[in-house]
Amino acid sequence: MAASQSLQITLAHRPTSGIIPNHTFAPVTVPVPSASSLAPGQLLVETLYLSLDPAMRGWIEDKRSYLPPVKIGAVMRAYGLARVLASTSSRAQPGDLVAGAFGMAEVVVVPEALVEEVNPGAPGGKMTDALGVLGMTGLTGYFGMTKIGMPKEGETVVVTAAAGATGSVAAQIAKIAGARVVGIAGSKEKVEWLTEEVGVDVGLNYNDPEFKKKFEEATPKFVDVFWDNVGGEQLEMGLARANKFARFVMCGGISQYNEKEKKGPRNYLAIVSMRIKMQGFIVLDHIDEYAEARKQLAQWLNEGKLKRKETMIKGGLKNVEAAFECLFQGKNIGKLLLEVKAPEEASKL
Repeated sequence: MAASQSLQITLAHRPTSGIIPNHTFAPVTVPVPSASSLAPGQLLVETLYLSLDPAMRGWIEDKRSYLPPVKIGAVMRAYGLARVLASTSSRAQPGDLVAGAFGMAEVVVVPEALVEEVNPGAPGGKMTDALGVLGMTGLTGYFGMTKIGMPKEGETVVVTAAAGATGSVAAQIAKIAGARVVGIAGSKEKVEWLTEEVGVDVGLNYNDPEFKKKFEEATPKFVDVFWDNVGGEQLEMGLARANKFARFVMCGGISQYNEKEKKGPRNYLAIVSMRIKMQGFIVLDHIDEYAEARKQLAQWLNEGKLKRKETMIKGGLKNVEAAFECLFQGKNIGKLLLEVKAPEEASKL
């Protein structure tokens, strides 16, 4: 690719089930905008890292949701960490790092209103923490657990997809609160990370032939807080083991995202008999509290109470479909990131 060109990933077709390689998304090459073309309050940025999240599957469906669907032919929505190349905004200057929903593009002009943070992160932390433990996934874990789950000392908390970016943060916040935490994941490696590094009390592999039996054994006093990232069978199991007045934090349902016909729990009447509080939420509901939450998450990180892990897909935007495959097949541990450009690489300008 010529140095004056920028690669973008656009939405070509809306999938009815899973994302189809070389069909759902289309690469488009456009000229790199010039610094002189900026209108007042704009920034020219080059993307360094992109966040890959299950929520992206919902963003490409043409239905009413908390954000409008990505339009056919539009650049795919994505949160990223970028470096400012030129600016007519007072918010950031050339050389600054900025985080926000800038989309899947190598170089792009963005309005200052899209910039969520300037030079994000915590002292002593990693640059990419801005997209993980201190980014949307970490904030999701924080608000969902502190506002809805509200675990108490001695309670049993179950977290599904516990080795993911959001689930791992949610599980550790429950541990900080003094709860007994059961973390569910899909491989031996993930379970070992949960028990040995994250510090959950019990790690369960849902691919274990004795998973259901072990889940019952791990919840002898039933479940007080159930964090749902998965839906499907695991949600049904959680409802079957719910304690009276249990809180179910409905964060997502990745097992259903690519299904043509979404399946809800058949034993939903447990919500009535056990007087369960089941609540969905979106991290954007708490945008006014982001700064305070990031401060607390950074403190726990610095104190060693919060551990994080990243799975990095390299090779630039041309590897975006490999990154989506990794995401929806559950191959990642912790935060899944796509390195669009290494920070030390020369600018296209």
